[in-house]
Amino acid sequence: MQRPTSTLSSGDEILLEEAQPQFVAPRSPKITRATTVDLVLEAVRGKILRGEIGSGEALRQEALADELGVSRVPVREAITRLHGEGLVTLVPHRGAFVCGISADEVRESFEIRLRLEPWIFGAAMASTSEEVLDKALEVVDAMDNATESTWGQLNWRFHETLYAPSGLHLAIETLKRLNDRNERYFRFQVVNVPIRENTRREHIEMIEASRARDVRLGTRILRDHLKKAMNQIVSVAEALLRREASRTTKG
Repeated sequence: MQRPTSTLSSGDEILLEEAQPQFVAPRSPKITRATTVDLVLEAVRGKILRGEIGSGEALRQEALADELGVSRVPVREAITRLHGEGLVTLVPHRGAFVCGISADEVRESFEIRLRLEPWIFGAAMASTSEEVLDKALEVVDAMDNATESTWGQLNWRFHETLYAPSGLHLAIETLKRLNDRNERYFRFQVVNVPIRENTRREHIEMIEASRARDVRLGTRILRDHLKKAMNQIVSVAEALLRREASRTTKG
């Protein structure tokens, strides 16, 4: 029986079963370069989060393009992404406007969290595992290098990871919707308040309390954690609102 052969480009033949496997060098990771849209997005997002473009203020594409030295195309795409992030409202036939800031909305959302989360966290501790706690610690590490656009998402992933063993799916889904609604406020917090070190410590303390199954300690740490975040975000919101009021008065 004739053995199968493979024809080389040169016309020579080799037996397949005699062919030696060739070494394939691993591919180097691709270097992702920031696009013009990415740079414009970062610049405009920063202006909103720092209060340089105030709540309810229009985003003028032509003016932003001139200021940033780009065409209107990347500005338009950046504004669309900011709408997806919940920082900008698009009004048909009128344009794009910075979403309003409400200190009362922040307080209300955190009051709901203060009632739900300690209960869920306490229930989760009895069923948690080292695997769950390791995953939570991985998220803590990831938060060290998070940007203002990803920090809030990672913060929620940390809490969700610790809460999942409770089995209280409806309550967790309620919190998820609340977090999605208010994620933009976490961005204001990250940009305007030096929170990373304290938040990391508090998250580690929550993991250790969960590992020890210490419900009383864990829920106390969580309540303090939530109250501190509420006070910080309310302070930022009120400061931005005062700045806007001052600008309006001077105008």
